[in-house]
Amino acid sequence: MGFARSTTVPDFSWLQGLGGLFVKPARLQIAALCVRPGGTEPEVLLVSTRDSGRYILPKGWPEKDKPAWDTAVIEAYEEAGIVGEVDRRPIGSFRSYKGVSKGLKIRTKVLVYKVRFEKQLKEFPETGQRKCVWLPVSKAIEKVDEPALKRFLRRHKSDIL
Repeated sequence: MGFARSTTVPDFSWLQGLGGLFVKPARLQIAALCVRPGGTEPEVLLVSTRDSGRYILPKGWPEKDKPAWDTAVIEAYEEAGIVGEVDRRPIGSFRSYKGVSKGLKIRTKVLVYKVRFEKQLKEFPETGQRKCVWLPVSKAIEKVDEPALKRFLRRHKSDIL
């Protein structure tokens, strides 16, 4: 007596739908590349992160019901007290990671808008929470730790002023 063999191939197509649960799309952040004339070359503003003290551009999540360029102005003001004129077109973008809690990091895309410095206020929402430094572009490239931000500044060095 023989056993019947099944020629039916199991259907695992339902597994394909699960893949999307494990892949998170890049989150968008908006950054302000604050620039001003300097002695030998233009200067850019870097701010320290609140947790690790690394130097970055002022940045944050998009503001609801506001254009992205407006978010860049808001972040420059909140994190560094910068008032200035923003270009309404982004200068470019780079990939980054945002630390959220206890070592958890999420991948982000950072859209960068140039903000031409007019003045820096002494009091602003995050006064005392961050260090703010103005550096010539070449020195800023050396100061930042994040490889993608280094590449971004190098690539856009000639576009800065």
